[in-house]
Amino acid sequence: EKSGPKTSSLFRNNPEIPQVHRATVSQVEEEIFTSDTFTQMSLHPHLVTTLNNVFNVSTVTSVQRQTIPVLLSGRDALVRSQTGSEGKTLSYAIPVVQSLQALQPKVSRGDGPLALILVPTRELAQQTFVTFQKLLKPFTWVVPGVLMGGEKRKAEKARLRKGINILVSTPGRLVDHIRNTLSISFSAVRWLVLDEADRTLDLGFEKDLSVILNSVNSAASSRQNVLLVSPLSHRGVTRLAGICLKDSVSVAVSGPALSEPASCSPPTRFAVPEALQQFVVVVPSKVRLVCLAAFILGKCKFSQNNKVIVFVSSCETAEFLYVLFSAVLRGSPTNQNAGVSFLRLHGNMQQEERTDVFQRFAASASGVLLCTDVAARGLDLPRVTWILQYTPPMTAAEYVHRVGRTARVGQAGSSLIFLTPAETAFVEELANHSISLSEIKLLDILSSLMMDDTYKGRGKYHSKTSSRALEQETRERATVLQTDFETFVHGSAGCVAAAQSALQSFLRAYTTYPARLKHIFHIRSLHLGHTAKSFALREAPQALGAARLPPGGGAKSRKRRSQNRPESQLTGSATLLRSEFSSGNIGSGNAVGRGQNPAGPAQAGSGPPGAWTR
Repeated sequence: EKSGPKTSSLFRNNPEIPQVHRATVSQVEEEIFTSDTFTQMSLHPHLVTTLNNVFNVSTVTSVQRQTIPVLLSGRDALVRSQTGSEGKTLSYAIPVVQSLQALQPKVSRGDGPLALILVPTRELAQQTFVTFQKLLKPFTWVVPGVLMGGEKRKAEKARLRKGINILVSTPGRLVDHIRNTLSISFSAVRWLVLDEADRTLDLGFEKDLSVILNSVNSAASSRQNVLLVSPLSHRGVTRLAGICLKDSVSVAVSGPALSEPASCSPPTRFAVPEALQQFVVVVPSKVRLVCLAAFILGKCKFSQNNKVIVFVSSCETAEFLYVLFSAVLRGSPTNQNAGVSFLRLHGNMQQEERTDVFQRFAASASGVLLCTDVAARGLDLPRVTWILQYTPPMTAAEYVHRVGRTARVGQAGSSLIFLTPAETAFVEELANHSISLSEIKLLDILSSLMMDDTYKGRGKYHSKTSSRALEQETRERATVLQTDFETFVHGSAGCVAAAQSALQSFLRAYTTYPARLKHIFHIRSLHLGHTAKSFALREAPQALGAARLPPGGGAKSRKRRSQNRPESQLTGSATLLRSEFSSGNIGSGNAVGRGQNPAGPAQAGSGPPGAWTR
């Protein structure tokens, strides 16, 4: 019999769960494949063979059919396409390789960079580099290379001196070499590609892009330029296109090319893969943690071959859930039926570990990846079956980028977003963008706990003689699981500190939702005690640092405390918290620089599960 403090009821004093009606929307269909083949595109036979045998593709996707001929003709291009499911990397990589392999005299390493590919994140840089490596198998005289934060500068300088023809880099790292590496030269650059250009600007790389463009412009007389962005982009992309592109062709897949809409314009209609099934679960804050755990157990322990990505809002939350689930849900290593494998990916991890996690999850047949939005754009993680948005996205566009990690290249996939009763209006917000969700009932998710007597309660409801008895037993088992979580967290001061840090980073991130969504996501609508429960804390911390949040959940108390408090006190530097490049610690006055690995509280980023100690 388990001892220790009794877990307070998860199912009392919760707000009523409203009915969620599936909106009738006109779905924008995304055409992925076409009937065209690569043999029809006047490509080198060896390149076509590589695409068929190494990439296992023979038919051309929609974005490739529109983009490749334009780039082969020598024109600049602005490519607007939905998130990553249509093979955007190959749409520019194929023309780059085709043009460079045909140059006479043959390309040599001593020519230096002939193509410069800029991407926003390290994982996307590594993935793009591997794509070029595969494409260049028949053309060994063309040498690809990658520069990114977290790698050894000395080794990168040596590779640059030796010679790299196709250079893939993150902006910050390339600027570092422009300023400190004498051997880098852009005088021979023929191609400049900015992949995920809108994401690059969102992450604050605008000044770095200016440095890079000035350096390339001063060295190279002419080149071909390609910008790849999502369909809905902002004025920054428009300015960037005006600077980079000359006599360009606009390529738009799944709808017309769009610039930033005016406030009076109708909402943008997003296209999602036809094979994607989209769901929502409405769950009170107190029950969020056990709901997530029950869903993972149902898909990864009691089912086979499910590969799940869970999106959260901060590095601390990703690390906290990773350690907690690894300790409580993984089970005994001697039990073959308990093999739930957990990984995490966020910006507080060392680059070597991030690369290892990315490669392990990409190669695995099943498992769970807990991550921040570092994995939401552009990354190709094969065979992902479920996307869980444990923290709701900031915008409908971000929702689409997240779910784009599944149902890729025609395969089936599913997504589930977690909303509290106060957040259900977000379903309507998504419907305004032609995104329709079906509801999964909370009890249906929790019922997966009935498949494991580890969570059996004291009640004698196992006879299942009535639906009422079954519901009561399910609730008891959820409470047992919550108790297991709380027992683990409160077992050491380090675990409690990590849970509190994760809670604080969640609250700070919650203040950063755009003003137009404040009626759905507002910090004062949160019950702090219930929210703390979702981090396995038995009560809300008495002091929440810079967040300055009221300790009670009562609306009147919140109103009194907030009457004379400006909103700026809640936000502070919280905009950094949603980036994979920040630590998300409340009260940290300094922004965390790109490429740094801050040492936040409970720094378990490079440690094994259970690394929190007293």
